[in-house]
Amino acid sequence: MDQLFAPWRIEWVTRDGDQDAEAADEDHCPFCALPERDDDAESKIVARSEHSFVLLNNYPYAPGHVMVIPYHHTGDFADLSDEQLLDHARLKSRTLAALDAAFDPHGFNTGENLGGSAAGGSIDDHLHTHVVPRWNGDTNFMPVISDTKVLVQALDDSYDQLHDAFADLDEAVVRDDDEAVFLNLD
Repeated sequence: MDQLFAPWRIEWVTRDGDQDAEAADEDHCPFCALPERDDDAESKIVARSEHSFVLLNNYPYAPGHVMVIPYHHTGDFADLSDEQLLDHARLKSRTLAALDAAFDPHGFNTGENLGGSAAGGSIDDHLHTHVVPRWNGDTNFMPVISDTKVLVQALDDSYDQLHDAFADLDEAVVRDDDEAVFLNLD
């Protein structure tokens, strides 16, 4: 089987064309354009800190698959200040806690694709750390056997579940005007 029914993807297919123009204005980098938008829920940003943000992956390997991304546009960790590096590390730690509370996984895969296509990454000029919840027995054999990915939860449902878990963290400040979650990591 090469195709699976995924009706939630219609939102991506029929998205506003202005979104593509916005990304083009930011040197074609979605990780620069998305945090500039007014609606974190629409952009699938589940939490922010002073120097980084957490974004749901559009093509998740598992429910809750997110990326922790520094605001600073660079593909090299050496370009980040100590303050930016520490903030990124602290937000990764809080992301693991929120994912644990929201999805109760048995473990996690975390990591970066550094070095462009040689490393398997699709966006190599803006650092991002993947955090993927994993469960015992979930071997996810479909990509290996049939070159097909199975998405078991709609992104909107993952967003709601994880947004609520971030909002419940001690460091969370939820802005009333747009329900954005900001984590004070100092």
